[in-house]
Amino acid sequence: MNEAFVQTLDKFETHLGSGRGRSPNTMRAYLSDISELLAFSEGRGLNRPADLDLELIRDFLWHLNQRGLTKTTLARKSAAIRAFTSWLHQAGISNSDPGQRLRSPKASRSLPTVVSRECLEMIFEHLRPLAVIDNPQGLRDLLVIELLYATGARVSELVGLNLEDVDYDRRLLRVTGKGSKQRMVPYGLPAAEALDLWIRAGRGQLANEFSATALLLNSRGRRLGVRQVYALVAKLLEGTPTGSAGPHSLRHSAATHLLDGGADLRAVQEFLGHSSLGTTQIYTHVSVERLKDSYKNAHPRA
Repeated sequence: MNEAFVQTLDKFETHLGSGRGRSPNTMRAYLSDISELLAFSEGRGLNRPADLDLELIRDFLWHLNQRGLTKTTLARKSAAIRAFTSWLHQAGISNSDPGQRLRSPKASRSLPTVVSRECLEMIFEHLRPLAVIDNPQGLRDLLVIELLYATGARVSELVGLNLEDVDYDRRLLRVTGKGSKQRMVPYGLPAAEALDLWIRAGRGQLANEFSATALLLNSRGRRLGVRQVYALVAKLLEGTPTGSAGPHSLRHSAATHLLDGGADLRAVQEFLGHSSLGTTQIYTHVSVERLKDSYKNAHPRA
């Protein structure tokens, strides 16, 4: 990639990091997307970012579409390009903003995987005998699943918890979500009991000079990682009718079960940390599908 493109990409990275409220994962994805766009542009004989136009951008997205990328990925890349061309225009690098006229494909929205109460109970029945004082990993694993389901937290939010984020008296967690936004999330008695066991008997067995104030620790005493939680949840669900799925399925389950129990949609929105009520409404569709299934299976004239 030529020097002009490299310098522009560096400046765009600085722009993204200057309090724009985007998560590190989003920033990495945007930079990767724009780097790919600039490399494509250079291959088409373009030497300056200011020369980017709508036709070239559309050619780039068509090229990606031909490679079989999903609508969700194409929508994200389109969003990255719009952010980039808008910044180019605002920074005076380009005289126009071609991304403003770009239509991105609507990401297809499938219903999320929901783990049934029966499957969850199977998992807890498996974990409880392993959650004993001489098995700190077992105590931690039970707490991980209890908290994911009890709080509906994202896996990144869970592993980012520190000891000071727990309000034991009121059974609340201070969770830091997307854009560094914080919210207080309640948790129930089973999670409280698992948390108490972990703090009293488990964490101290794994803690060392690398632990700092991380709530959840791996076997080396460092903060538990996202991939470890993914592996744990996938392995546990593999042996249930739900089948292998990631930690987000427990977040979906928490939301769906709350709505099934009569919780207010706005309360669930706050619980999950969604900025838009529209994002939360997908769970009402899940509940309707579950209602239809129950009706078909149980009603004599279904």
